[in-house]
Amino acid sequence: MRARRAGLTGSFVLLALIIAAVVVICLSGVEGCQSAQDTPLSVMSFNIRYGTAPDGDDAWELRRDLLLETILAFDPDLLGTQECLQLQAEFLQARLPGRSFVGVGRDDGRQAGEMCAIFYRGDRLEELDAGHFWLSETPDEVASKSWDAALTRIVSWVRLRDRESGRAFIFFNTHFDHMGQVARRESAALLLQKIQEIAGDLPCIVTGDFNADADLLGDGPYRVLLGVNRPPSEGELRLTDTYRAVHPRRAAGEGTFNGFTGDASGPRIDWILTSPGWKVLDAGIDRTQRDGRYPSDHFPVTAVVGF
Repeated sequence: MRARRAGLTGSFVLLALIIAAVVVICLSGVEGCQSAQDTPLSVMSFNIRYGTAPDGDDAWELRRDLLLETILAFDPDLLGTQECLQLQAEFLQARLPGRSFVGVGRDDGRQAGEMCAIFYRGDRLEELDAGHFWLSETPDEVASKSWDAALTRIVSWVRLRDRESGRAFIFFNTHFDHMGQVARRESAALLLQKIQEIAGDLPCIVTGDFNADADLLGDGPYRVLLGVNRPPSEGELRLTDTYRAVHPRRAAGEGTFNGFTGDASGPRIDWILTSPGWKVLDAGIDRTQRDGRYPSDHFPVTAVVGF
């Protein structure tokens, strides 16, 4: 009898070990699949300073290699640029390996004027659709301008599918007016409206130079886009500031415009924003310089996000 019980006990132990091993294997497989699906996306927003500016020792031809190195060091899956002229777009297209390009000039909808050019990693992301609209009361009218804006302003966007997870999302990139306070506020409201029209329920990422202090709330674009200090309304879209999600307390030296001097005491005007549906894993401001020279008059800002 004891021998029989010992045999049964041994069988149960063996069965338990087999079940445990199967569970471990299954769980490992699930975690592996989940890990593959949730591979984070790295995002950079970079005002690269227009290439025909009379900047002397900081002229485009003298800083473009450092700018390229700065981008490649972070190696973003998604790059939103501002003040990108056709000559700069061609330079980056030729030297950013594996990146696809979306962008048009704001002055004619083709090549003339500033682009809010987008570069994305083609082996990771598949383009499903793309488009552009102007920050004006007639956003579908090429080169249109409204309110108190000093210059024509544009938004470029691309709908992408993550080849790893199969998930789709929309990436928007823009540059708000540097003079018009009303234009910045109205541009923010229009951007939210167009995000909801274009993205629907899809998650989105927004990059840009917003020419407004992120922490000076007032009634400016930051408050409009994030819904800060006001109760939510039904169906309202509210975006998240990735930098503030990681660095919740305002600190000295968060400025993103440096004027080629490295001075970071000014406002944080370059942002990466996300809609609900993303988790923010990291965010920062890239202070790359070489021998006191900077790749642009703005510091690029970065974020790492996951679905």
